[in-house]
Amino acid sequence: MMTTAIDRGLSAELAEVLAATALTLAKRFSAGATMWSIAPSWEPHAMHIAVEFVHPVIMGKRALPAVALTGSDLVDLVRISVRPGDIVVAVSGAADVQVRSVMRRSPAWGATTVWIGSGDPPEAAAADHVLWLDDPDPRVPATGGFVLFYHLLWELTHVCFEHAGLLKPQGCDDEAVCVTCSDEGRLGEVVSASADGQARIRTARGVETVITTLVGPVAPGELVLVHAGTAISRVCDDDAGAAGIRGAAPSGRVCDDDAGAAGIRGAAPLGRVCDEEQEGVS
Repeated sequence: MMTTAIDRGLSAELAEVLAATALTLAKRFSAGATMWSIAPSWEPHAMHIAVEFVHPVIMGKRALPAVALTGSDLVDLVRISVRPGDIVVAVSGAADVQVRSVMRRSPAWGATTVWIGSGDPPEAAAADHVLWLDDPDPRVPATGGFVLFYHLLWELTHVCFEHAGLLKPQGCDDEAVCVTCSDEGRLGEVVSASADGQARIRTARGVETVITTLVGPVAPGELVLVHAGTAISRVCDDDAGAAGIRGAAPSGRVCDDDAGAAGIRGAAPLGRVCDEEQEGVS
């Protein structure tokens, strides 16, 4: 008889991740977040997650705002749907280019990300919370494990609601900002092409006018690291072209690793050229 990771029981590490994820969800919902769920290859999971949170099965539990996004052009759908403080939950394998691009761009949109999947895991820090089954065999059914994950997330989120002290906003972390200008490095997605050395760029704070002199001309959809009102480096999204994002495909420009040092997901190492076929192009 074939057994699955769920049959063997949740590991202590996975249980800890589930609890931490639920606490994050409770904090975001308490602050007014909407949950957006996507599952490009398994759309019923996206719908099930939304129904799970918006239609409580236990009397007296809060109905939480949750919407399933389905169809093509998921990156665009998520981009126009999410607001700063919202939640994006994805169910997919680690190789899904649309989900990978959504996870990479979500910090620029101000969204918290949860990635549920199985098989080979995504790269470290690919999402804020990663809930992964360790069965690499594609013959092993993962659907039951996914359903268990978001059922537990729903239950644990409501447990967190019962402890209001856990949901209070935390104070500012002074160590996370520059000691010179009191600003942090944050991921930004270009909204409009640069003109006169400036461009409109979306970050978790909203759309800003940012100086682009250091990185040169930028196109809509490109990712940059913004610090003190200036785009200080480009951030690669190797899946942009495959995910259908115009203007944001790897371009051959060298990417800086300042974004990685600042904790921005998806940053390329210093000196690595985005397009491997154009390696050596400056």
